[in-house]
Order: sequence, then C-alpha cells, then structure tokens
Amino acid sequence: MRTPSFLKTTILTAVLAFAGTSLSHAADLSVGANIGNVPWEFQDETGKTVGFEVDLVTEVAKRLGKSVEFVNIPFNGLFSAVQSGRINMAVSSITITPKRLESVTFAQPYYDSDQSLTVTAASGIADVAGMKGKVVGVDTGSTGDMWATENTGKYGLGEIRRFEGLQPAMLDLVAGRIDGYISDIPALQYYVKDKPNLKVVERIPTGEKYSIMFNKGDALAKQVNDVITTLKGEGYIAKLHQTWFGAKAEDTTSTVKVMDMPAAK
Repeated sequence: MRTPSFLKTTILTAVLAFAGTSLSHAADLSVGANIGNVPWEFQDETGKTVGFEVDLVTEVAKRLGKSVEFVNIPFNGLFSAVQSGRINMAVSSITITPKRLESVTFAQPYYDSDQSLTVTAASGIADVAGMKGKVVGVDTGSTGDMWATENTGKYGLGEIRRFEGLQPAMLDLVAGRIDGYISDIPALQYYVKDKPNLKVVERIPTGEKYSIMFNKGDALAKQVNDVITTLKGEGYIAKLHQTWFGAKAEDTTSTVKVMDMPAAK
C-alpha cells in the first residue's frame, strides 16, 4: 500500500469485546475491519496493515481531506460497531444483502464475488457434494455461514464450525480438524496460490457484491459513494484489482461500472 506521508493512518490492534466499548479516535474517520481477511485487509511480514480495501479506504479518505484509522474487529462485530457509532464505517469484503439494508447503509459496490469450497489437496474432496457428513468451516455471520446453514440438508453437511477469519480456519483445515472451508472465492484463490497442499475445488454462485458499510442513513455514505464514482471514472479501483489479483477487472463488473447506492426494498 502506498500511503501519502501526510495521511495519518493508525492501526488499532485491540479487538472490541463489548458492544458498549467507546473509542477515543485520533483520526477523522474510524474504519472497522476484520484484519486477517486476505487480500482485503491483513498484516504483511512487517506487521503493516495492507490490502485492497485498505488502499481503497485510504484513498477515499484522502479525497475527502480526512485522516483515517483502522480498528480491528471480528467480522460479526462490525455490524453493531457501525450501528452504535463506535466506528464511522466498516469493510471486510462485506456483502450487500436485502436483510442488511434494513439496518445499515452501503455505498455502491466495488467488487463482484461468489463463495467457494477449499480443501486439502490430499483429501480427495472434489466439490461440495463430497462434504456429506463432514465438518465444514465458515466465518461467523458471513454469507458463507448463511449458505452452509441453509444448504446443510441439501448436501448432508456434518458439523458447521465457525471462525473469526481465514487464518484460524486454515490452521484447522491443514491440521485436519475441519474437512473444508467455505468463504469468499477471491480471498481463497489469493491465499492458496502458493500453497500446493490446499485447493479451491468449487465456486459456489451467490452473486455477491462488496461495499463499505455505514450506520443507517449516515450522510457520510453519500460522500463516500461520490468519491467511489470518481475513482471508478479514473480507473483507480480497476488498478487496485490488477495490483491485488493480478488480473484485469471486467468492464461489466462493479469494480469498473458506476452503480447506484443500494436501497432497502
């Protein structure tokens, strides 16, 4: 991540444990993120927080003339944190859903995704059908969690084990404590690309779109949305896609196309 020297970025590593926890923000904008969510927000070998969404939010803040800090919060805690005002916005490859739009606001999306199943190469599991009676890992409260819960009967899934991020799930997968892991396909493809012992064996179509999440009706959402429109027009977000995924973003995707802010039905 190339951050301008005048843009103050503070990484808070303390996990918020209580819904009522208050923060004293040194920056103009506090952004909740489940740090460890590769390649969206994670720590590199030096301990610096980097990622696609880190770069995006940092640039958005710069365009708004504001400083930004990232607050490390487990994925499931991001919703209450933004609703209570403890943070101004949240990222972590958060999918826009009709249910979520009832209680929070999203800017326009910037990434199209699906879920996926990852297993060890030695397992012999070739698809979700091969997970019958087996232990599947998911991220707590994620769309992968929702999909696995809704499809347990259809595929005969065994126990669903929930994790707070990719790293602990992968440790359990490699150790044989779970048989497969269902999560966002871009994160898994990025993670396994240099790990021959792991394999993404099936894309699970869910038609997800990622965006930045705000408290319901927060005026900041429209300001950020307008900046995202500008960044798409300049090709900035498409360049982030090339940088982080090594591939050109298709012109038909929300990474390139300017879209409306999603509205609750």
